[in-house]
Amino acid sequence: MTRVEFYHNAPDKAEVAGKLAAKAYGAGQCALLYTRDARLAAELDGLLWTRQQLSFLPHVRCDNPLAAQTPILIGDDAQPLSSPDLLINLAEDAPPCFSRFERVIEVVTGDEADRQAARERYRFYRDRGYELKVVDLAKR
Repeated sequence: MTRVEFYHNAPDKAEVAGKLAAKAYGAGQCALLYTRDARLAAELDGLLWTRQQLSFLPHVRCDNPLAAQTPILIGDDAQPLSSPDLLINLAEDAPPCFSRFERVIEVVTGDEADRQAARERYRFYRDRGYELKVVDLAKR
């Protein structure tokens, strides 16, 4: 069954997602940075290109022809991902494809609207019997 984790008090969604994607890639896993927001997708793309000077995180948007061969995807289509290891949700709703993944990480900022949407997602997963873990990034 999919493991679901909520990372609360994220100072910046894109920055946290980039760190999580780098960690997944380092562990040999594939990741989908799930967003339907074009602005956020562009921010993530830029961040993954410039995150570390001496390392490269291979990534493309979901609609790129190389998506099936790339370990980190940005967008809202899980189909091209070669292995459904990690879904990093940056959207307001639970992604319809979440149950395909071994692990889902919900990134939540301190913004009240974002926290409220996260509460709804928490109830969504809980009501369906998923085991939930909460991580407070402010304490790390």
